[in-house]
Amino acid sequence: GSTEGLGKIIQRFPQKDWEDTPFPQGIELFCQPAGWQLSKERKQPTFFVVVLTDIDSERHYCSCLTFYEAEINLQVRDLQSETKRQEEGTKEIEGEEESGLIQPAEVFAPKSLVLVSRLDYPEIFRACLGLIYTVYVDSLNVSLETLIANLCSCLVPASGGSQ
Repeated sequence: GSTEGLGKIIQRFPQKDWEDTPFPQGIELFCQPAGWQLSKERKQPTFFVVVLTDIDSERHYCSCLTFYEAEINLQVRDLQSETKRQEEGTKEIEGEEESGLIQPAEVFAPKSLVLVSRLDYPEIFRACLGLIYTVYVDSLNVSLETLIANLCSCLVPASGGSQ
């Protein structure tokens, strides 16, 4: 059907809001400002920062790294619907290609990693998201939960302070 969809949060850390830092509602709308669209080719990862202001006028810097990966669930869904149509006796024209089937790696969906902070350190956050992306894409033997917990426990020096 359509190549545009809605974003959804698959996983978040921490899983529950911290007392002084609530999770920004609707963050998935800001991850893909042009909309969540499928692509016929794998696109290069992109990085950008969005600044959200809450009701108390506090800024939240949302660093976003978006990459594209093969959409396996879409392929399975389309294969299942094609099988169902064939079982229901839908006539197929002989010699017609099975254009309704999506072959592996023909459709790529955007996936975003987002880091939300009250601090404005875009290059540090870009490096952190790049590290998480590398561990995820290369399927390294490191738990994402452990990696993110280690990143959250890092002390960031005050602006203008010593390194």
